[in-house]
Amino acid sequence: MKSILAVMLTVSAGFAGIKTQPVEYKQGDTTLEGYLAYDDALKDPRPGVLIVHQWKGITDGEKKRAEMLAQLGYVAFCADIYGKGVRPQTVEEAGAQSGKYKKDRELLRARVNTGLDTLRKQKNVDVKRVAAIGYCFGGTTVIELARSGADIKGVVSFHGGLDSPKPEDGKNIKCKVLACHGADDPFVPAADLAAFEQEMRDAKVDWRLIKYGGAVHSFTDWNAGKLNLPGAQYNERADKRSWEDMKAFFGEIFH
Repeated sequence: MKSILAVMLTVSAGFAGIKTQPVEYKQGDTTLEGYLAYDDALKDPRPGVLIVHQWKGITDGEKKRAEMLAQLGYVAFCADIYGKGVRPQTVEEAGAQSGKYKKDRELLRARVNTGLDTLRKQKNVDVKRVAAIGYCFGGTTVIELARSGADIKGVVSFHGGLDSPKPEDGKNIKCKVLACHGADDPFVPAADLAAFEQEMRDAKVDWRLIKYGGAVHSFTDWNAGKLNLPGAQYNERADKRSWEDMKAFFGEIFH
């Protein structure tokens, strides 16, 4: 079977119909720059998928995921939470940027909802069939998008923070929720997992939490090893399984 990386390379090299482009947009006075990917051969409106980046902002990793989603027939848009040109290069810079938005959840929700609005404005998007996925910091962000009451079909968090700063906001969730979690992730305390589960139960959300044995944090990040962070490592098996779980989830919510 092909690895996720092999599929990614195939998407990048072998699908001439996949179109990509940067998209500049604004939230308030802040200029943002996202990344759009779609299959130009598909003319009918397609489901849209918003992608929210990990703590270093939009990188080649998010762009490649967008292209993979486009190859599956979706219109994919990488939202920019930090701002145009704000792309942390070190762990310290990334921690400072992500921490800014984790401490200000209202600003985080405003940024991600603006990205969602930008995706919906794309001419080939079926606005009634939209979902959001996110990685690490982005996983936290898409759950906040759901908590904001966004009218979307579903969200998928890949190794995201699952804390519940305002558990009462769970009642605003209108969509289905899938959390893909490394069973051995040292960065997500058991208390956060328990709080997330309780929030979902109390709000009667249609949710699921899938744990991948042997996986730690950043298990979908091809470059996680370069971070030199104990507890953050790419795991091909968990990456492949979580991608298939996402596809099945989309098959359910977009039918």
